[in-house]
Amino acid sequence: MRFDVLTLFPGMFPSYLGQSLLKLAIDNRLIDVQLHNIRDWARDKHHTVDDRPFGGGPGMVLKAEPVVECVEAVRSLTGEAGRLIMLTPHGRKLDQPLVEDLALSRRLVLMCGRYEGFDDRVRQILQPEEVSIGDFIVGGGEVAAMVMIDAVARLVPGVIGDEESHRQDSFSGEARLLEFAQYTRPREYRGLCVPEVLLSGNHEQIAAWRAQGSASTTQHKRADLWQQEQTRTAQQINHETTGES
Repeated sequence: MRFDVLTLFPGMFPSYLGQSLLKLAIDNRLIDVQLHNIRDWARDKHHTVDDRPFGGGPGMVLKAEPVVECVEAVRSLTGEAGRLIMLTPHGRKLDQPLVEDLALSRRLVLMCGRYEGFDDRVRQILQPEEVSIGDFIVGGGEVAAMVMIDAVARLVPGVIGDEESHRQDSFSGEARLLEFAQYTRPREYRGLCVPEVLLSGNHEQIAAWRAQGSASTTQHKRADLWQQEQTRTAQQINHETTGES
């Protein structure tokens, strides 16, 4: 899978990409991450990519020309243009279902905003998918791009050694709930012991304990997710019942 990152600060990425699972995935050619400096498409000798907003106001706005021309040039580098993602607070919130959908793609082109964002003609001309990593503001789209690369890459076959691992993660699997509590050695630490059921060797009991733990954790820590899952389950049951009648 290929990621193309369009940014004003490509130097932010090498350290991040040179560690842990992502480094192994790149070394093993499971994923490919290409960095492109938007300034290379600026039209003046100073490589200007931003300007003051029309109508006044604080900050600077990324100019349309270098961004649009950068995107068009990068998308033409391969035979597959890929899905174009603008990382912006205006976008659909990134969640696991969206991550799973993105992971079906062979190429993602990620646009990292800065300052007060993009000249809106960038959006109008390129018509990208707009995605937000949450209801908060960070210094630029680079952090959001790293989050997306990390989340999507781990679903690429072979990136994680144990394919079952990501299926048990929070927000994954058929029920979009938080993951159950995990324990490892030692069995006892500062008076706290590993639950006996996990030491029993009874896989059915362990599975039931984990399912209950996942439900309980979600209900108490993320009531919104719990309610969404209850609604989804009720709708599914109603659909199946209606289909049978």
